Amino acid sequence: MIAGVLKETYPGERRVAIVPAAVNTLQKKGFVVHVERGAGFEAGFTDAMYEHEGAIISDRSEIISKSDAILQIRVLGTDPTADAGDLKLLKKGAVVIGLMDALTNREAVESLKSAGVTAFALELVPRISRAQAMDVLSSQANIAGYKAALITADSLPKMFPMMMTAAGTITPAHVLVVGAGVAGLQAIATCNRLGAVVSAYDIRPAVKEQVKSLGAKFVELELETGDAETEGGYAKAMDEDFYKKQRALLARVVAENDAVITTAAVPGKKAPVLVTEDMVAGMKPGSVIVDLAAETGGNCELTQAGKTVEHNGVRIYGPVNLASSVPYHASQMYSKNISNLVLLMVKEEEIKINMEDEILKESLVVEDGNVVNGRVRESLGIG
Repeated sequence: MIAGVLKETYPGERRVAIVPAAVNTLQKKGFVVHVERGAGFEAGFTDAMYEHEGAIISDRSEIISKSDAILQIRVLGTDPTADAGDLKLLKKGAVVIGLMDALTNREAVESLKSAGVTAFALELVPRISRAQAMDVLSSQANIAGYKAALITADSLPKMFPMMMTAAGTITPAHVLVVGAGVAGLQAIATCNRLGAVVSAYDIRPAVKEQVKSLGAKFVELELETGDAETEGGYAKAMDEDFYKKQRALLARVVAENDAVITTAAVPGKKAPVLVTEDMVAGMKPGSVIVDLAAETGGNCELTQAGKTVEHNGVRIYGPVNLASSVPYHASQMYSKNISNLVLLMVKEEEIKINMEDEILKESLVVEDGNVVNGRVRESLGIG
């Protein structure tokens, strides 16, 4: 079996799907690992490092045409700027694994369907205990939350910690984190370690203890949340009436803080707007908002993906693909995740996909020229 690792072409993507240390893991299962020349360079991994572990450095076209499994960060077809010829080179029946935004990116799904491959979307791996070691959303969200805290600390015209100095006492900065998922919890922990006074809000009451365990205050709003959490542990999308009441109550809390980090997202849907233009206007000049939901529309009404905008002295950051800004460790974590998924597919040195395995069943998107994933079909409106 040949496992191919390609150099990422998506704009700004610096990660690599397999790091040198993971090559041996795949070899033990019967794979010969081919890595595209320069694939890991931006993440800090040289071709020589891959060769030292037994990988073969090859050209892109050769890897795509010969590989039984193509391992990527973003699968072929997701990059609108890439050469469409890559898809035509894919070996019929090859297994393609990576992130594809399958619930929203119809073009990528259709491209893989036409290519005649078997395609898995890592973002669809179910959130069950057995799949934790394959959960790329969580591993990469950890990095995003960490970086969001650093961006906030660097951008704020105040220092985070309280300091007792000969020139007087410096009071600590106050940071509000909206959304206490993986990214939010990491942002809370990092801001707390840097010395800020941290508070957090989430519509899921169940996360209160997690927030408090990290040294933050849990903000409670007088809202009827009902069943606000999916079986997979994500926040559910609520109706507009709920969000309207939420924004009204949240406005006061936002105004009391020097910085706000927003992380609220609903898989496959536009991010809910939680911080309005009026709420931004109520913040003190010099305040900062870092919106981790920028790529899916933003939690702040004024967010622009990939840009920094200023409104009434408040700077709003809309960072995209933050995990790629820490490519070395992001690649290490991603590599472990994708390798664990690949190992599920291999029996007696052959790729054998067991559709009774919940992890494989839920993450499989395309097979035999058909879109077979129910969630994807429903989300994209495929009959």
